[in-house]
Amino acid sequence: MSYKNLEGFINKLEEAGELKRIKVEVDPVLEITEITDRVSKAGGPALLFEKVKGSEYPLLINAMGSYKRMALALGVEDLKDIGDTIGEFMDMSNYLGLMKKIKSLPRLSRLAAVFPLKLPGKGACQEVIEENPDLEKLPVLKCWPLDGGRFITLPLVFTKDPETQIQNVGMYRLQVFDKNTTGMHWHLHKDGKEIYESYKKIGGRMPVSVALGCDPAVTYAATAPLPKAIDEMMFAGFLRKMPVTMVKSISNDIFVPAEAEFILEGYVDVNEELHLEGPFGDHTGYYSLEDYYPVFHVTCITHRKKPVYPTTIVGKPPMEDCYMGKATEKIFLPLLKMTNPEIVDINFPLEGVFHSCVIISIHKRYPGHAAKVMNAVWGMGQMMYTKMVIVVDQEVDVQNVSTVMWKVFNNIDGKRDITISEGPLDALDHASNTPHYGSRVGIDATRKWPGEGHTRKWPDDIEMSPEMKDLVSEKWKEYGLD
Repeated sequence: MSYKNLEGFINKLEEAGELKRIKVEVDPVLEITEITDRVSKAGGPALLFEKVKGSEYPLLINAMGSYKRMALALGVEDLKDIGDTIGEFMDMSNYLGLMKKIKSLPRLSRLAAVFPLKLPGKGACQEVIEENPDLEKLPVLKCWPLDGGRFITLPLVFTKDPETQIQNVGMYRLQVFDKNTTGMHWHLHKDGKEIYESYKKIGGRMPVSVALGCDPAVTYAATAPLPKAIDEMMFAGFLRKMPVTMVKSISNDIFVPAEAEFILEGYVDVNEELHLEGPFGDHTGYYSLEDYYPVFHVTCITHRKKPVYPTTIVGKPPMEDCYMGKATEKIFLPLLKMTNPEIVDINFPLEGVFHSCVIISIHKRYPGHAAKVMNAVWGMGQMMYTKMVIVVDQEVDVQNVSTVMWKVFNNIDGKRDITISEGPLDALDHASNTPHYGSRVGIDATRKWPGEGHTRKWPDDIEMSPEMKDLVSEKWKEYGLD
């Protein structure tokens, strides 16, 4: 099922028993975070706070905070289904021969949904136009005690390359400084920062529009590690199975999702001095340190007549962002296999908070194969940040971390099987000696071959015979153990 807007998703959550309405007044300073953290850690529902202190707008949080809700958000039974569909599109053998071409027409027709539609006039997101904006009217959270202030945590930041005129959208937190300015947390390696640098060559004001409260496919697409040539709104259309409708912002030329709850319009002055931003309790489970970032000036706010403010919190896992990360793991596995067909499965453990660890099982075909995969991973987009790559044999279930650790603890020789590689690191990494750069660790926990310098016979895993397994299964009730 696809959703036209956030309201449609909220209705679906409520219908599925996945939404709890909180009718008592709550404080956006710390209180909502403490409530949501407890609910999230207990595997609880999405929360709709109907009365938030200091604001007239209700607040939605934890909407995608489980595997079930993440699948609901993207309209599938299992997140793996999206990856399988992408794999079918990428497999050119599916399109060879007349009969196969005919059979693939239903899949190809889905491509018609990917192109966003630019609508004339105004959209639902512009039912109310506030030309004297006041960010303090929004129920913006202060999440953790040592945070530098209140942060908008689920913003879709739209920018436009000044040379190509191609739009980009990413999710970058916004610390609210006052009623009409925020920080713009563009990391060094992000597309938003690259566009900002392009504007610096020109000077002056860089137009920015920020959407809050889109349908979940649009929100997820803003976080997806897409190749640079793929428009995030096209990807959202593919996920939704229907085009994203876009309208021009009121005060600039940037197009935004017509069905969003709020749009913050404004600019970043590339000639302006940077502003101190942070600290912020981040998805690593630690506070990211304060640093200097550009200032976003909000000149206009538009919204629906009865908007809902969407937000999220991050911190020690598991939290809502973990499930969004797991969606990425499942959806983009086929693309990873395109360039690395030996890969069987991958797992980004929740405790690794996306960039700290990935476990990969491979169909090993030659000595040093694990090292080849490690270096391939470090050479691919945002996976360059991965601090630890663990490689195991194809029969190892990478989703079973206990089994993986058994292999790591028993299958490696430190000198032979541990690789240290230097390269870029995520801006939030606090353990490296210098910002943005440090060392990554590769661990080869595969069975060793003679060509890898292992001269002894490798032992077999202990396994019961299939015949005895079947016998015991048949007699299980007789043992009185059922």
